[in-house]
Amino acid sequence: MRHWFGGTFDPFAARGHNGFMDHTPPLEQALHAARALVLADLVAGQVADADVVSLVEDSVVHRRWWAEQWPEGAGYLPGLVAQDVQDALLERYGRWPLCPVCADGDPHALDVDPELGPDPHWVCGKAQVRVAPVGALDSVVGPGH
Repeated sequence: MRHWFGGTFDPFAARGHNGFMDHTPPLEQALHAARALVLADLVAGQVADADVVSLVEDSVVHRRWWAEQWPEGAGYLPGLVAQDVQDALLERYGRWPLCPVCADGDPHALDVDPELGPDPHWVCGKAQVRVAPVGALDSVVGPGH
């Protein structure tokens, strides 16, 4: 595919941010980004075992179909994949990610906000605070979270 600028070939218009040609469709880019953000949070919480990573992959497969049906929703994929993994982990292992804000009381999980929207964050519903963007839990969690 040639990108033309002012009637002449523009070799830089077809290149990604790293200078190489990027032929990855936008939907796949969005899915890869969502996968990477959720995996980063799993690594931050030290729960990125093979079984858990498989849960991420299951969500990505499911959300690929969802995004194909509603392409305008591609920006919502990070939050949706995070919620899918959180739900699957609750069924199999327990709450994740645990709230790093509330030191007192019973341990509780963070929520994704907005539930369906762009720029999702992990939030503590109990303290009513934004904790971190999805993909950035490494900046706030300690060992064991």
